[in-house]
Amino acid sequence: MESEEATEQVRGWFTGRLPEGWFTGAPQIIRDREEIAVIGTLSEPQSEGSEAERAALVEGLVRRFREETRERRVEIAKEAERRFRQKVSWGVECGGETVMFTTLSVPVMTRLRQSERQVLDTLVAAGVARSRSDALAWCVRLVGKHTDTWLGELRDALQHVDRVRSAGPDVNS
Repeated sequence: MESEEATEQVRGWFTGRLPEGWFTGAPQIIRDREEIAVIGTLSEPQSEGSEAERAALVEGLVRRFREETRERRVEIAKEAERRFRQKVSWGVECGGETVMFTTLSVPVMTRLRQSERQVLDTLVAAGVARSRSDALAWCVRLVGKHTDTWLGELRDALQHVDRVRSAGPDVNS
C-alpha cells in the first residue's frame, strides 16, 4: 500500500492541475501499486421527471462530460504518468452513480487448491463467468461488495500504521 503522504501529494497535484469547473469539489484519488484512479463529482442533475428520465439524464451528463473533456484528460494523464510512474484511470460520480471511463486490468497470479478451482469451474459451467479468470474476478468483486466496511476499516488501519512508521526514526540512515 502506498504511503498516505505520497497519496496526498498525488491528490494535491491533481486538484491543482484539473481545470476549474470540471467537478463540484476536489476529486477522489484511489491508488494502488499500478494505478491512480481519479473520480470527480459532477453537479447533481436537476430532474422532476420519472426514475427512467433521471437515469437517462445522468447517462447523458456523464457521456457529455467524457466526450468534452477527453483531450484534456489524456493530456493530464500522460503528464501524471510520467511524474508518478503509474497509469491514470478516470471516472465520475453523478446522481449517486459512479462511472469509470478507463480502468487498468492487471494480471494476478495465484495458486488454488482443487476445491477452490472447483468453485471457479462451477461458475464457468453455470455461465456466470466465461473463464476461470473471469470467475475469480467475479468472486473478488462479490467479496468486495459485501465487505466494504471491513475493507475500509482495514485500509484505515494500514494508513495509521504508515503514519506511525513515518513518524518514527529513519532506520536506513
